[in-house]
Amino acid sequence: MYALRILGAKVSPARAVAAVHQRQDLVPENSSTLGAFLEHDKLIRVVPESERETQILRAAFNRLKVDLWQPSSPFHIVEGAFADVRVPQNATRSLLPFLQQANIQYTILISDLQQAIENQTAGRSHRSRRSLPGYNYEVYHSLEEIEDWMHYLNTTYSDLVYMFSVGKSYEGRPLYVLKLGKRSRPYKKAVWIDCGIHAREWIGPAFCQWFVKEALQTYQTDPDMRKMLTQLYFYIMPVFNVDGYHFSWTNDRFWRKTRSKNMRFHCHGVDANRNWKVKWCDEGASLHPCDDTYCGPFPESEPEVKAVAHFLRKHRKQIKAYLSFHAYAQMLLYPYSYKYATIPNFNCVESAAYNAVNALQSAYGVRYRYGPASSTLYVSSGSSMDWAYKNGIPYAFAFELRDTGHFGFLLPEMLIKPTCTETMLAVKNITLHLLKKCH
Repeated sequence: MYALRILGAKVSPARAVAAVHQRQDLVPENSSTLGAFLEHDKLIRVVPESERETQILRAAFNRLKVDLWQPSSPFHIVEGAFADVRVPQNATRSLLPFLQQANIQYTILISDLQQAIENQTAGRSHRSRRSLPGYNYEVYHSLEEIEDWMHYLNTTYSDLVYMFSVGKSYEGRPLYVLKLGKRSRPYKKAVWIDCGIHAREWIGPAFCQWFVKEALQTYQTDPDMRKMLTQLYFYIMPVFNVDGYHFSWTNDRFWRKTRSKNMRFHCHGVDANRNWKVKWCDEGASLHPCDDTYCGPFPESEPEVKAVAHFLRKHRKQIKAYLSFHAYAQMLLYPYSYKYATIPNFNCVESAAYNAVNALQSAYGVRYRYGPASSTLYVSSGSSMDWAYKNGIPYAFAFELRDTGHFGFLLPEMLIKPTCTETMLAVKNITLHLLKKCH
């Protein structure tokens, strides 16, 4: 990671926007794929130091439809907070001088994204990833591999695992969920866990798989795990956005949304974390189908969201916690996302979050910020976490896993184990807190 100080004459926001308007073809939509198109693409970080710089960046990034990694929308860019943006090679010669002209400092986090992707997967064979009895939890797996793994567990651990589908995706893929727990009584409280709402956040599905592995491997030896699996069911959805995740493996490593089609704009996909029926398409979501935070034509327009919402509604008396795993920021968030307000059971939830991040930090010293999503991250409407809370699930959390931007969505496989190990401590902590009946 290294910084470049960009020097140049000051430019007014109005002139900057005009300059951007002339360069609106710099970043074509869907400009990246897993192939050579990413060669020499860069990831840069900008920290606006004034309201003027904030306005310039918002206008420029919005007009260019850049691939903004953090925050999720140009309108969330604020003074003093970093913005991470992917700069395609064809835009480097124009966008970086533009920042220079505007006298805005930036840091290059990753100088060649294609090389970073190749480094991530170098030196391991396809066979080593797919061997089921010796399944490797310290590498990233394709959708096909994850589904094969789920089928294998369903057969091998039939006393603790039951696999089922809650519906089908836009492209017709099954939406698989694992029900994990000892069938000790007909009715038990439950915890819902989903990963991979946003396709490019690969560490999420890796954690969901890790959680299942830990549960099955330590059930006999860990009293806490035995207690959790005896007293609760866990519904685990390793890949929520199956179409998008598959696409991130085959076409565009940095794809975020679902893959539904919009005929009018010829853009694909909806942000599956802006498509829920809770303050739908309000602040923090976009009405434009080509934007990364597009809320969809109507709430639950995406079959994936509709299927999960239907399942959660049907089981809402049973489900006491909703945990969703994202990346990246190192945060533990709870409601509300869509407004600045205190939830009714704040004391219980705040206590659970505080203890969870302390448990997480105890592993490797990694610090997580925690708090209401609106004030800790940014305001966003139509999120799954807010929807779960509004529908009677008292503990609703969203994890933003490692890191804080050095690797971004390209978290190396060598960091899967420490990330999942520390996150496991937080999840167990929340689950055991739940069993203490503080709601």
